[in-house]
Amino acid sequence: MVTAFEVNGRKVDLEVDPRESLLAVLQDRLHLYGTKKGCDHGQCGACTVHLDGRRVVSCLTLASQVEGREVRTIEGVAGEDGTLHPLQRAFIDNDAMQCGYCTPGQIMSGLACIAEGHTGDDDEIREYMSGNLCRCGAYVGIVAAIRQVAGPAEA
Repeated sequence: MVTAFEVNGRKVDLEVDPRESLLAVLQDRLHLYGTKKGCDHGQCGACTVHLDGRRVVSCLTLASQVEGREVRTIEGVAGEDGTLHPLQRAFIDNDAMQCGYCTPGQIMSGLACIAEGHTGDDDEIREYMSGNLCRCGAYVGIVAAIRQVAGPAEA
């Protein structure tokens, strides 16, 4: 089946198997390797992307489900000139990564957390980021990076 959708502002028309995941298409067909395969069960968040502005785990999203929709991956976050997004810069500033494997998914979820307005306090950030695991334990830096971009917590 032919599926037409947009990835990071670029139109894509692909023949996809109805069983093929969005993650597989992104990595194997479109060569966008920033989105990571972690658990392949939707439990770790490493494969988080935005679908029509909402975060989804791409390992559980069928490629055929994105027909006519817009996908944004970590490769579509920085400016066209390579300028880092403020959240990407904040991850660096706050040491919000160690090995870096989970970082693309953390950033995509962090962007959604901010856009959804779930940054009232650090506990709320932790709650709405709880679907993204970091084996290195960089959670303090991740929350600090999101806080830096979202602004001060409400009193």
